[in-house]
Amino acid sequence: MSAAPAPLDLTGDVVALARALCDVPSVSGDETLLADLVESALRAVPHLAVDRHGDAVVARTELGRAQRVVVAGHIDTVPIADNLPVRVVGEGIHRELWGRGTVDMKGGVAVQLSVAAELSDPVRDVTWVFYDHEEVASDLNGLGRLVREAPHLVAGDFAVLCEPTAAGIEGGCNGTLRVEVRVPGEAAHSARSWNGVNAVHGAHEVLARLASYEARSVDVDGLVYREGMNAVGIRGGIAGNVVPDECVVTVNYRFAPSLTPADAEAHVRDLFTGFEVTVTDAAPGARPGLDAPLAAEFADTVLALTGGAPAPKYGWTDVARFAELGVPAVNFGPGDPLLAHKDDEHCPASEIEICRSALAAWLRGTR
Repeated sequence: MSAAPAPLDLTGDVVALARALCDVPSVSGDETLLADLVESALRAVPHLAVDRHGDAVVARTELGRAQRVVVAGHIDTVPIADNLPVRVVGEGIHRELWGRGTVDMKGGVAVQLSVAAELSDPVRDVTWVFYDHEEVASDLNGLGRLVREAPHLVAGDFAVLCEPTAAGIEGGCNGTLRVEVRVPGEAAHSARSWNGVNAVHGAHEVLARLASYEARSVDVDGLVYREGMNAVGIRGGIAGNVVPDECVVTVNYRFAPSLTPADAEAHVRDLFTGFEVTVTDAAPGARPGLDAPLAAEFADTVLALTGGAPAPKYGWTDVARFAELGVPAVNFGPGDPLLAHKDDEHCPASEIEICRSALAAWLRGTR
């Protein structure tokens, strides 16, 4: 039986903290141990009030400031692929953490915990949110659960989601729509296939429309979002000697945040005119929100430290949940998002340190 993990040290080196977080496995649905460690560490910080909601932990300053900032991150990961415990590769400024969660997103969670423990007197009240079940179905998402069941715990004037952005700011996010496009056929014995209609063969028209589709690039409030329309699955057939009477192509549309899910659905139905289209999942995007004063101020602080201009977030993230609440939100965290979920997931230690410095400076009201 493996030994219990050591308590988290929130006052030491932030990179060591990130490594310790990653070395506690927390695949979606198995976050309780890490949530317990996070809760215990935060309850030991005297300037924070701590609440537990399932496997989500919320810590808040209660200083009576005029504004409140929410800083959020998820503690779960996708399944481990023989990439734990974390390996440290390189030395000094070239040091990197290799392993599951280093990018998505325990480097960002380490930044949150480290700054939360240090800052007892921020210029704005801060709510620190550590939530579960982000990497699985939307209805299980811990932040979504908080929004539905305890919205007072995530209320604020501005939010920072510590998703990986390579230490730059990524504003808003694309929306996502998933549909099933059904192609009808007629079953027959494959030895007498002329008596039937092969639905899998008929799917060529759906695939041809997708292959010729030209995805848009859309300017939304100064950031250009690239859309995407892709087949992500196909199924058909019941046996090796039966002509399939149905084929279903699953299509995912990533749409710019200038569209609503209803707009996106209408666009997809138009593309597949003549076929039955069933929506299986939809989530709105989020506009950049960088015109909000707090967001602009935060972007200026990050720019001063990193030199990176804000960019769009192409993937869907939980900034959309804050947008639905009317709270402007940005993505900001260590790690290259292109490495998220990959077996060779790894994060430069320098990005963890930069993100910590930028977030702490802004919350202190310094540069």
